[in-house]
Amino acid sequence: MTTSTTPDPVRIGVFDSGFGGLTVLRALLPQIPAAEFFYLGDTARLPYGSKSQATVARYAVESAQLLESYGADYIVIACNTASALALDAIRAAAHVPVLGVIETGAESAAAASATRDVLVLATQATVDSHAYARACAAHGLRSIEKACPLLVPLIEEGWIDSPVTREVLRIYLEQAQAEAQAAGLALDTVLLGCTHYPLLRALLQEALPKGITILDSAESTAQRVRQELEQTKPLRAAELGENGTSSAVCHFFATDSVDKFRALGSRFLGRPIEKVELIDLGG
Repeated sequence: MTTSTTPDPVRIGVFDSGFGGLTVLRALLPQIPAAEFFYLGDTARLPYGSKSQATVARYAVESAQLLESYGADYIVIACNTASALALDAIRAAAHVPVLGVIETGAESAAAASATRDVLVLATQATVDSHAYARACAAHGLRSIEKACPLLVPLIEEGWIDSPVTREVLRIYLEQAQAEAQAAGLALDTVLLGCTHYPLLRALLQEALPKGITILDSAESTAQRVRQELEQTKPLRAAELGENGTSSAVCHFFATDSVDKFRALGSRFLGRPIEKVELIDLGG
């Protein structure tokens, strides 16, 4: 007599220095609805942007190794700074496939842009790394990288639709468009190079000229993860619920401030986060 067993769900680890990577998890949920997700926010050691490349790499490798210890079959680096500064180190240390958000973002821009001229909105640390510029150039794109350092604190403060945020965004976009014009670029695509920025998509659509395409690297990353898993590991069949929600199981971990993570993270994820486990990764 033979017995049938249900295969274990694919386990996906998602890592960020804080909350923003939850927008990547949010994009992953409908793409791989039967997966088991492990999300780690290294909130005790953020911001990564003020750290050296060696320190960011050490932090990121430790986080990836923790996710592997939970049985992750695939790891997504949902942090632009870690993707820019530590992706090679993480891949060298990991025993499972690792994907960052920068390469997938550049690929989506290459597919979307007709003029081949792209504006990347990102944090100062990501802009200083020029990782997006290199990734875009590898796809035959010209790019303007614009640092928007005030946007992350405004988003985390909950000022998503505030007149202050609208004005700050308007100024950043005017500066970027002036720089593009001086360089002879005809921008037709805006790439969100920070995982916080998808929360401002509606404001961006209002502020940008018509015909500009806004790309969220979280969405392109989620699509790539699904494609790669379909090729390397059969996905367990599962249907979405009638309300369009995912049946995925999610586990959340933070290295500090679990109450803040639960409250603020729910805004990024678009659904309540009930439990966050506090873990210690050291200094």
